[in-house]
Amino acid sequence: MRRLLIQITHRMQLRESWLIFFILGIIMMTFPFLHIFNKPVLLFGLPLLFLYFTAGWIISIIVIYLFMLANRNESKSTDEKNKI
Repeated sequence: MRRLLIQITHRMQLRESWLIFFILGIIMMTFPFLHIFNKPVLLFGLPLLFLYFTAGWIISIIVIYLFMLANRNESKSTDEKNKI
């Protein structure tokens, strides 16, 4: 599990990843996606659109957390290289 987390944070260090996730977030808020999830359907007693927004919010928080971990690891490795 630790190795997987290290691999994920290493990939998240790319600046392009920030741009990709930003564009993906913008696309997920466009009309076609909102129209798909704006149905009179209830899951667990909650409207589908509400669950879509809530899941997107939670996923964006997780992605930001992973980016922060990657940034922290990068700054630690840079500091260690500078000390040598």
